[in-house]
Amino acid sequence: MEEIFVCPECGSENVEVIRERGRELTLRCNDCGNVWHVTLPRLIKVPLVVSKHEVSFKTFAELPEDEEIKVGDIVETEDDEVRITGIELDENKRVNRARVEEVKTLWGESLTYPKVIKVSIYLPKGITQAFRVKVPRNEEFAVGEVVEVGGYTFKIEKIKTENKMLHHGKAKADKIVAIMGHHIPRARARRSLEIYRGYEEES
Repeated sequence: MEEIFVCPECGSENVEVIRERGRELTLRCNDCGNVWHVTLPRLIKVPLVVSKHEVSFKTFAELPEDEEIKVGDIVETEDDEVRITGIELDENKRVNRARVEEVKTLWGESLTYPKVIKVSIYLPKGITQAFRVKVPRNEEFAVGEVVEVGGYTFKIEKIKTENKMLHHGKAKADKIVAIMGHHIPRARARRSLEIYRGYEEES
């Protein structure tokens, strides 16, 4: 992960490394000419299990040993961006936050893999048609919106997010767990959703 340095005198980010010896750096601000020294934190490799829906991969994250990490933090690996969902210490103890040097294993969700959302469509006679759809994480869904999936057109009436149930408003797919609504035959859908058919490795 690339370090960004800010001049302590003028606040500029136009900073140049003029000397490097291990973790010891000498920096110069190209705007005001200020020169100062910094010591980079020591990085340690922490085992990381990354989930891409039903498939998980073992990798690691390089993190500063003297810092704290908590559930919800975002870390970078060589080829992914991962949101931490679990922290495991010795003896399989699970916690919500810990010092990096105490962590045995981190668990996380890939933020580069599409979000998989449950869809429940209410049909006549108490029948519910269920799907799972794959959508970009930054895509938004709104209550009242008409969409189509698997040949069924329906109006979104409820959106279940990680924290609450929405009966109005909108939310980004990254935070959505499920969307629900009644089937509306012959209605015109604003968009069609792609059915999730299992993990596929990105090209």
